[in-house]
Amino acid sequence: MIKLFVGLGNPGTEYEGTRHNAGFWWVDALARELKLQLSMDKGYHGLVARGTVHGRPVWLLEPQTYMNVSGKSVAALARFFKIAPQEILVAHDELDVTPGQAKLKLGGSHAGHNGLRDIHAQLGTGDYWRLRLGIGHPGVKSEVVDWVLRKPAPEQREAIHECIDRTLKAAPALLAGEMDKATLIVHTSKPPRPKPPRPPEAG
Repeated sequence: MIKLFVGLGNPGTEYEGTRHNAGFWWVDALARELKLQLSMDKGYHGLVARGTVHGRPVWLLEPQTYMNVSGKSVAALARFFKIAPQEILVAHDELDVTPGQAKLKLGGSHAGHNGLRDIHAQLGTGDYWRLRLGIGHPGVKSEVVDWVLRKPAPEQREAIHECIDRTLKAAPALLAGEMDKATLIVHTSKPPRPKPPRPPEAG
């Protein structure tokens, strides 16, 4: 079962609406759902909320270290409360998934994501759960940094937030350790709305 939900992002108002902060958006939404209040805890270098669900403790964490050193925050809290990597879920932005889609998986590489890279290093393993929130790809590798640090277009942002609302429905299954059920909920999404047919060209 998941005991620690981590959302990745960058602190500060200048980054608030950027694609790289999709993980923060997800944990913010989960906090509202569980009626928990995130507050700064310097000991864990992040915004932390602790609650009890079905008699079991659960933690929410948004590292305030900047993305590249997210692992410092995650490892500090996980070690103190003896939370195993398999009991951690990290919600993060994912270039290789289209906006409006999400993927849930256990383990794997960090695929160049700087937040995951540092969590791998600090935990000493990649065996934690990831909720990969699609932000799409700019199409050119050289534009990736600029892409993740920019705000998504309104329709993309709406798709991401609809995805967050939908994937939150997996939270009870995640908390109960029903990972197959959670995966099914996350991976089941409405097909995109069909585009209206193009008017016939005047002959």
